[in-house]
Amino acid sequence: MARLTLILGPKNYSSWSMRAWLLLRWLQLPFDEVTIPLYGEHSREWLLRYSPTAKVPVLIDDGVTIWDTLAIIMHLADAHPHIWPADPAKRAYARSICAEMHAGFQHLRNSMSYNARGRDRQVEMTPDLVADIARIREIWTEGRRRFGAGGAWLLGEFGVADIMFAPPAIRFVTYGVALDGVAESYSRRLLGHPLVREWLTLGQADAVIPACELGGTGIA
Repeated sequence: MARLTLILGPKNYSSWSMRAWLLLRWLQLPFDEVTIPLYGEHSREWLLRYSPTAKVPVLIDDGVTIWDTLAIIMHLADAHPHIWPADPAKRAYARSICAEMHAGFQHLRNSMSYNARGRDRQVEMTPDLVADIARIREIWTEGRRRFGAGGAWLLGEFGVADIMFAPPAIRFVTYGVALDGVAESYSRRLLGHPLVREWLTLGQADAVIPACELGGTGIA
């Protein structure tokens, strides 16, 4: 089996890199990492060596390049179909909320730059941002209500839906977003997952990128 290579950004700042990394670790697939120091003088040049979009993450599988996290999920699901739940209703829900996470929540991304080490960050809670936060809470509550009986995670057993929603849980800590009920207990559980904790621990060693701190550009 050819070894995989994952091109990613710094762990403290790149939420999409986190999703791809968690996926590979959850599947227990061996892979090499190439970390690109984002927002540096030559960052775009380095990124374009791997991806036509100059974005992370990128997966290289036996010479085949896959960019974009959702594309990476779909690619790996060909060989690892258990990425998606076997039950048709649960699988449809998982695919829908993963696609929604992938394509939506722009106000959350733009206003709450991903910074896993950050704490007590303050942003303007615009109606659009409040709506994005409320929608994530709704997804977490609905997923647990409809499909959570089989385990402690969003759809019962830990899986790709939890991986896709791990970065918002981290954002909520960074910006002090208050949760309650099912959403609060699920978020705490997700932040305590061993792979999430490992990612956060590794990110503590990342150099500070001023453009990604409060008031900077941010990385979705």
